Amino acid sequence: MNFAIEVPAEANPLTDQTLFQVLRSASSNDQQQVKSGAQQLQNWEKSPDFYNSLQSLLLNTSLPFEVRYLSVIQLKNGIDKYWRKTAANAIKKDEKDSIRSRSLESGINEPDRRLALQISIVIAKITRYEYPHDWPDVLDSILEHLQPSLGRTLKPLPLSRTLLILLYIVKELSTAKLQRSRASFQSAAPNIIKAVGNIYIGRVKTWITFLTIGGDDEGGALESIEISLLALQVLRRLIVSGYEFPNRHIEIRDIWGILVSHFGQMLTLVHGGSSLLGANPRKLIESHLIQISKLHVNTVQSHPAGYALLPDSTGLAKAYWGLARQFGETLGSQTPKPSAELGSDGDAREDDGPSTMEKLTLKGLLLIRACLRMVFNPVQTFKYQKEEDKEERKTSKELMKSDLLSGEFAREMMETLVTRFFVFTARDLREWEEEPDEWEKTQEGSGSDWEFSVRSCSEKLFLDLMINYKDMLMQPLLTVFRNVATVQNTEILLKDSIYAAIGLAAPVLEHNLDFDFGSFLENTLVQEVQIQQPGYNILRRRAAVILGQWLPVKEGLNRALVYQIFQHLLDKGNQMNDQVVRVTTGRQLRNVIDPFEFTAEPFMPHVPNILGRLMALIQEVELPDTKMALLNTISVIVTKMEQHISPFADQIISLLPPLWDQAGEEYLMKQSILGILSALATSMQAESRRYHPLIIPLIQSSIEPSSESRVYLLEDALELWSTVLGQTPTPASSEIVSLVPYLFPMFEVGSETLRKALEITELYIYLIPSEFITSAALILDAFGLLLGAVKPEASGTVTNLVELLIRSADRLGGVSAVGALTQSMVSSNLLSTLLSALHNAYLAHQTTGPNRTRPSIDGVIETDYLNICARLSVASPSILISGLEAALQKSEMNGSNHQDRVFEWLLAEWFSHMDSIGHPAHKKLNCLALTSFLETGQPWILSHLQSLMTVWTDVITEIVVDVSLEEGKVDYQDSLVYNDLNAQRPEGPEAPADERRRVLDFEDPVHRIDVRVYIREKLAIAVEKCGGMEVFQREWVQNVDEDVVRAFGALGVV
Repeated sequence: MNFAIEVPAEANPLTDQTLFQVLRSASSNDQQQVKSGAQQLQNWEKSPDFYNSLQSLLLNTSLPFEVRYLSVIQLKNGIDKYWRKTAANAIKKDEKDSIRSRSLESGINEPDRRLALQISIVIAKITRYEYPHDWPDVLDSILEHLQPSLGRTLKPLPLSRTLLILLYIVKELSTAKLQRSRASFQSAAPNIIKAVGNIYIGRVKTWITFLTIGGDDEGGALESIEISLLALQVLRRLIVSGYEFPNRHIEIRDIWGILVSHFGQMLTLVHGGSSLLGANPRKLIESHLIQISKLHVNTVQSHPAGYALLPDSTGLAKAYWGLARQFGETLGSQTPKPSAELGSDGDAREDDGPSTMEKLTLKGLLLIRACLRMVFNPVQTFKYQKEEDKEERKTSKELMKSDLLSGEFAREMMETLVTRFFVFTARDLREWEEEPDEWEKTQEGSGSDWEFSVRSCSEKLFLDLMINYKDMLMQPLLTVFRNVATVQNTEILLKDSIYAAIGLAAPVLEHNLDFDFGSFLENTLVQEVQIQQPGYNILRRRAAVILGQWLPVKEGLNRALVYQIFQHLLDKGNQMNDQVVRVTTGRQLRNVIDPFEFTAEPFMPHVPNILGRLMALIQEVELPDTKMALLNTISVIVTKMEQHISPFADQIISLLPPLWDQAGEEYLMKQSILGILSALATSMQAESRRYHPLIIPLIQSSIEPSSESRVYLLEDALELWSTVLGQTPTPASSEIVSLVPYLFPMFEVGSETLRKALEITELYIYLIPSEFITSAALILDAFGLLLGAVKPEASGTVTNLVELLIRSADRLGGVSAVGALTQSMVSSNLLSTLLSALHNAYLAHQTTGPNRTRPSIDGVIETDYLNICARLSVASPSILISGLEAALQKSEMNGSNHQDRVFEWLLAEWFSHMDSIGHPAHKKLNCLALTSFLETGQPWILSHLQSLMTVWTDVITEIVVDVSLEEGKVDYQDSLVYNDLNAQRPEGPEAPADERRRVLDFEDPVHRIDVRVYIREKLAIAVEKCGGMEVFQREWVQNVDEDVVRAFGALGVV
């Protein structure tokens, strides 16, 4: 019976039989059954005893392999999702205990290798969660299973499976972060090392004896090789992760010495060509060599001082260098051969990957580089170091310097690296011809790829040597270079390797007075890139690379000549410029253009040809990564050319639509295209408007909520949208306005796009203020939900946008427009949210002592909220008063809503907060707002006359300065008042958005109103409404402290 239609878990009870049927359906070849079975398994995931039942089926060896395999996969996934105690629908303790109790035996006795591997992973994952708290004896149990092997009573299969389980447990525990888990793991490590070490030593002895002397038990020898490899893998991870200071433990020192000895014996066996060594044993022995070399490299990287103090560590490093030098003898040749001749060279064979010798050479280079870093660039740590630790570090550095890293050894390494490892091999040249795209990409060596390539790693090692031994190595390198770097010399591969060294050493050689790269460029390199002879494409590629390395670090080079060389190397019509040469040139051009000292004028004559050839090359290459690298070069050209790119913009734009269509689901490519459009818009500024019909649909398709590409392109599309808005002149096109509705879904609390959405909103308010003021209710509804629910930084952006709306409304429609906007602020609850937060702050500030109440908003946000009130009040105090009254009707604040009562606490909080406002413009704005209330003539403001005078004195003293340039004369001016619109204009080109911002800032009351004149005018209105100066003096001024009056009067405002 097949469950072709899935049903809820409660409708299809979980039993071993039904589970078996579902698993059989889910592992069948019928897609419908697979789909229905998978759905039913998902429905059962949270059912009690589900994972216990899966394990029961797994343990039943009579069931089909497919069912058992799917069972263990489901069990493994379930452990990831539900084993943690804190996980939703976590597996119950009883079920966990049952699974755990049966797991070890199931793994140790599993005959199928594939299932044994998955069971080992399951056990390791459980151990990661349970050890040492809930499963403290797991490692002891495993050791018990290993002990009988010492007396040869344990069969090979259980031993192999036990080691496999232990290997994955050690892998998991090696990544543990909790101190308790790490401490328990490290305390168990010595016992494991002893048991596994004995197994390894015994098994290696068995198969080495068989391979050297012979015997009858060939099957037993092969089993011993497999078991010793597993044991070695366990030892490698334990030595690296199970000890803080491996060199201090006798068992590690012992096993280390044994492994070093075995490494030599195994290497002899592999290269000795024993008649008893078949293909499979050879492969397993080579795996032993790789594992031991990984141990050496991992140890020196994780425990540099420990490695140096382990037995014969410097001798080991020298032995690795001996291997590397031996391998180097097989590399390269002095002249490139045509592809037809490459088949005879073993280096060009089509094989499964790097040879064992190449892998060991790579490990040796990594090890020596780690030794160099140990001495010259040791890892710094904040971890407390005991005196013993410091002494060990010091001793290890001295040991490495004296016994390994001598100047003579450094020179030998440098010479070998340059003359052997930098030379292209026959395989390189063959791949250059047959797979140019792929080969060129591998030569890029960016990121951490260098750790997996002999040539890339040798380049890193060479640079380390040049930096740390520059005084000793510089002259020998330059001597070889001068002998080789002549146009008459036709040893192309040798030349290429020497040029590679000179390029890599650019940061070291740039200040060397004995080396003139400019002369080499003008007298040698420029001639060599024009030679039309076989093999010179190699030097053309190297010319592009070396120029890309030297231009960023060396000033004063003939850039015009460099641009001619790059233009020449990109010419497809020249047969020497094959695809590798042109792609490398395209990549390296970015490094030539990007430096700070680049100027557009010398590059202008070459732009049409270079851009045309780059764009043709993008169409020619097939790898998306290569296309993106070339697009990145074009993007850098656009950025660095700035407004000078305009004549070539159409040429660039014509390339992008077909590329976008070809990209399909290659979203990284589309991100690059959006990046180029953004760079074009920035460089062309207002002229980029003519490309809106192309750009706007791309933005829209990338930000639509239903778009599949949104998750990949949203960030780049928003950046482009922001750039386009910033460069769009007034009036805005209908296309750019049509994107506004896509903003509102982004105003969600916690949205990753919120910051950028708010930035775009600001640009829109500057661009189309009337449209935003007309539909203010919609945007203020979103802002009302954000206030109090987002971080202070985002809250500040929201309040700044509200201020911007108020300023724009005041500018476009005066008091009536501000009044309508205020009504929208009331209806959206934004004003009531703001008022409630200010009232909460007032109440909190009335409390004192250790148990005082903390306000719901901090001081910065309170300033932002008061700024909004101030903007409304400066526009019209009556609008703010009516708005607050309406907001109070909608708020849940306690107490009377009477105007006097509201302003009693609001003004008290406002005045008390003035000292906390740091920005002079904000302080002046709030001063103007408080002063504007005087025109009401109401007692609730006049009773605060002393506070007002204190604020006036403080603000005027801060912002009114003497601008007179004549001695003996004074001319006090409000320093925040702008008198010239163009005074703030930049010297260079100004983006349209910056111009709009500058104009609106110029009309800001903070920058148009002289604070002294404003105070004088509002005081005159208040005096008049009180019935004259005499009444004003008697009823209000006499209540002001004399010192406050005197200080204010000294300012000469009235």
